[in-house]
Amino acid sequence: MRIFILTICILFINTIYAQGNKSTKEAIKFQKKINKEFSNKEKSPLTDEDLKDFNELDFFPIDTSYIVLAKLKFQKDSITFKMQTTTDRLPVYKIYATASFNLKGREFKLNIYQNVKLIQTTDFEDYLFLPYTDRTNGNTTYGGGRYIDLEISDGDTILIDFNQTYNPSCAYNAKYSCPIPPKANHLDIEINAGIKKYKDH
Repeated sequence: MRIFILTICILFINTIYAQGNKSTKEAIKFQKKINKEFSNKEKSPLTDEDLKDFNELDFFPIDTSYIVLAKLKFQKDSITFKMQTTTDRLPVYKIYATASFNLKGREFKLNIYQNVKLIQTTDFEDYLFLPYTDRTNGNTTYGGGRYIDLEISDGDTILIDFNQTYNPSCAYNAKYSCPIPPKANHLDIEINAGIKKYKDH
């Protein structure tokens, strides 16, 4: 009996280790991808002056404790609304679902959104947008909040990896128009994961 229990425990630990290792690889892949985009003059949001000296973005150390499995409460009858941006532009969004999750021993909720126009285009039918603010904004991270890209998944859960949090383009260049995270999406906790603020922005 003891051997059986020990075997189950070992299998469980190996599974957790494998999941953590996979998540770390995904976060590294995300960092490499976004650094490559920022280095590309055709894709980079950086100003021409900043691009000359660009090497790589500043990330928090990858931390698997910032990967959460969230329970989704779908908002099938969600009313569309105009999301505020850093300019006069008002893109139309709707709430796809409210995600509930445990982080650092505390319970939180975030609304996950869909851009009504974008989801009607090819390759973006399953795209989900998660803008949020937290207690690091204006200190170690961009003051205007940060984003996470997600995709519609099967079932009523979704994996949210805060290590793949990124800054809006206007954190690097004022010419961009960026959605401002709604007040409902503030997390009263420090999210020390993802991309840090850029220089003195």
